[in-house]
Amino acid sequence: MTRRTDRIAGLLQSEIGRLTTGRLKDPRLSRLVTLAHVKVSADLGHATVAVTVAGTPDDAREALAGLRSASGYIKRELHQRLNLKRTPELHFVRDTAIEEGDRVLSLLDDIKEQG
Repeated sequence: MTRRTDRIAGLLQSEIGRLTTGRLKDPRLSRLVTLAHVKVSADLGHATVAVTVAGTPDDAREALAGLRSASGYIKRELHQRLNLKRTPELHFVRDTAIEEGDRVLSLLDDIKEQG
């Protein structure tokens, strides 16, 4: 990523975080939703927002559905708050890095027990 896309990704992450903690009233977002990172395309037309959700995989699916349904509202708010020429389309995805890390640690524990 370039310095510009990094800067815009940081701005988006900050503002989306503010919006999801205070402004969205969707009950599907009642679980703890954390923005892991935001990646912006080179043309600034798309932003992939990776989120982690506390709870079960079903809770994560519901939270992502809530975020996706609110993406139009979030995009309008971002446009007003950030004053960008072009506000990127938002794509919400689940970040599984923590789960993958837990799985690796579990495998290492199994190896340690066998050795």
